[in-house]
Amino acid sequence: MFLLRVSLLAALGLSAGSVFGAIELHSFDDPVLQQRYESLTSSMRCPKCENQAIDDSNSPVAKDMRERVASLLRDDRSDIEIQNFMVDRFGDYVLYNPRLEGRTYLLWGLPAGLVLLGAMLVFLILHLRRQSSAKSLSAEERARLNALIEGKKPK
Repeated sequence: MFLLRVSLLAALGLSAGSVFGAIELHSFDDPVLQQRYESLTSSMRCPKCENQAIDDSNSPVAKDMRERVASLLRDDRSDIEIQNFMVDRFGDYVLYNPRLEGRTYLLWGLPAGLVLLGAMLVFLILHLRRQSSAKSLSAEERARLNALIEGKKPK
């Protein structure tokens, strides 16, 4: 019985290893091309898989995209040309970092705008609190406070 369990676990381990090892790696003689390939494939999203880079996906579409990137690199295409090719073929979704264009200004500007709006809101709230606390003091209390601030002994 023990031997059956061990052989079953070994068979499962081998089959899982073959599933995870299905991603082929393209290798280049030039280390710069290899680095560019790795950078490009990790910065592009698989259209079939949800939020998975093409260098990490087992889907046939990702395999085709990896092969196309390798072939374009071998044809001495620039990174921008390769990205443009992929965007033309699969759409803007393929890029993890969308380009700064007219239709993506809101996407890029919204976080900065929200931070500025939050800072202005905090400043306004603090300003209004200071004004309201200063207005709630009587003339005698205000004079005493000013004397304490200036370092004089209050009357």
